[in-house]
Amino acid sequence: MPQDYENFILKIYQKTGINLSLYKEAQMKRRLTSLYQKKGYASFDDFFQALNRDSQLMNEFLDRMTINVSEFYRNAKRWEVLDKTILPELLSKNTNPKIWSAACSTGEEPYTLAMVLSKHMPLSKLQILATDIDENVLAKARLGIYAERSLNEVPKEMIKKYFRQDGAFFEVADEIKNNVVFKKQNLLADRFGGPFDLIVCRNVLIYFTEEAKESIYHKFSSALRPGGILFVGSTEQIFNPGTYEFETADTFFYRKK
Repeated sequence: MPQDYENFILKIYQKTGINLSLYKEAQMKRRLTSLYQKKGYASFDDFFQALNRDSQLMNEFLDRMTINVSEFYRNAKRWEVLDKTILPELLSKNTNPKIWSAACSTGEEPYTLAMVLSKHMPLSKLQILATDIDENVLAKARLGIYAERSLNEVPKEMIKKYFRQDGAFFEVADEIKNNVVFKKQNLLADRFGGPFDLIVCRNVLIYFTEEAKESIYHKFSSALRPGGILFVGSTEQIFNPGTYEFETADTFFYRKK
C-alpha cells in the first residue's frame, strides 16, 4: 500500500506539477482513498489509470486537492475602475508596462489582469509576473483549468474569447496563459525587484500582522516607479497612504508619489 501511494504521488507530480507529498501524509492518503473508493476504484494505481484517461475526472480531482477561494474578476466594479480609469492613464505614460500580481494563488487574478489588458494593448507585448509562496497553487495556476463557479463574474465575451470548455471545467486559452510567468516568492523574506508600473495584491494582506503589512507596503512602494499603481483588495484600504509615499488614485488604488 505505501508503495502504491508513493507511485501515485510521483505520477501525479510528473503529470500536473502538483506535489501531494507537501500535504500531511495520513490526512491526504485518507482523503484520496475515500475519493477513489467512492468513484469505484480498488487502488491508487487503478485510480491513476482512470485519471490519465478521463480529463473530467482529473479536473475534478485537482479541484478537490487545491482548495480554491479565488475567482476571476473578483469584486468586478474594481476591475472596471482599473479598465476605464487606471490603465488608460498608466498606458499613456508607458506603452510597455511592467506588471506584477503578488500572492496570486491559483492564477485567476493574473489571468483576469491579462484579459483586461488585452482590451488596451496587443497580447504579444504583454507579460505579467505572478508570484505565490505555495508551490501547489502555482502548479494549479500554470494548468489554468477552473470550475465553472470561478467564472461567475467573467464577462460573456471574455469567456467566449479566452476559455475552452471541457464539461464542468474551463481552460484558459494559451494566448492568455503565455503572457503570465509564475514564480515562487515569499512576500516577507524575498526581494521584490521592479520598478513596476502596476502591482496587484488583493485579499491576502488581511492575514498578516500590522507590522508585517507595514513592511510589505514599504517594499511595494520601493518596487513601484513614481506614478505606478498598487491595487489592493476591498477589505484592505490603506488609511495612511502618505506613510508609504502613496496618494489615493481611486478607492483601493494607490499611486506612488
